[in-house]
Amino acid sequence: MAIKIEKKIKGYNVVKPEDKAAPAVAAAPAAPKEAPKAEVIQMHESLERPETLVGSTYKIKSPLFEHALYVTVNDIVLNAGTPYEQRRPFEIFINSKNMDHFQWIVALTRIISAVFRKGGDVTFLVEEMKAVFDPRGGYFKPGGIYMPSIVAEIGAVIEQHMKTIGLIHDPEMDESTKRLIAEKRAAYEAGAAKKNSEVSAAPTVAAAEPVAEGEAGGNGFPPGATLCAKCNTKALVLMDGCQTCLNCGYSKCG
Repeated sequence: MAIKIEKKIKGYNVVKPEDKAAPAVAAAPAAPKEAPKAEVIQMHESLERPETLVGSTYKIKSPLFEHALYVTVNDIVLNAGTPYEQRRPFEIFINSKNMDHFQWIVALTRIISAVFRKGGDVTFLVEEMKAVFDPRGGYFKPGGIYMPSIVAEIGAVIEQHMKTIGLIHDPEMDESTKRLIAEKRAAYEAGAAKKNSEVSAAPTVAAAEPVAEGEAGGNGFPPGATLCAKCNTKALVLMDGCQTCLNCGYSKCG
């Protein structure tokens, strides 16, 4: 087929048969690129709320509140009736007669419930909540356990529930540590008994004073025990020039 050239020839090249397919592909209009989308990875199955859930209710009596708080944690049962049956927290409710903190309590329960339903490892909530400190100061629970805030005690309740259903496991003390704590405690009590016998002839006012609820003397630990930085329990005593915890075995001397 004859082709009429109407423009001045400025250069030329030889087109091979195998090169004829390339211009055809290049001439085709390029498909519009799709906008990049976020890659969503589903780490769990989508579960709808069953009609019935298994749960537990815990009572929190804090000196910061006039009325008690009642924390209810409901669990969903996975693989029911099989050897792989598991309970996982699904939702949480907090009720109280005190309406002063109603807004933040409702917000907290909704956020925690959303995290529970999201699935995965939800145990991080415990540490995050137990690290919340009240600027007005914390308080001691019965047993000498220090709580830095009411939010921290709610976190402790969630931790207790997760331990009950097997989601959190406490590291067990080895036998040597248990024997060491028992020996330290026996030695401290023997020393304290000796001092008391020496001053028993002279009654003091302090001996007649009752131990306040929640103080160290009412939980099986010596009355002079101080707060342990590791387990937040009033069980830290001075022995052989070193601070030693009679509850968890923590020692500043290693």
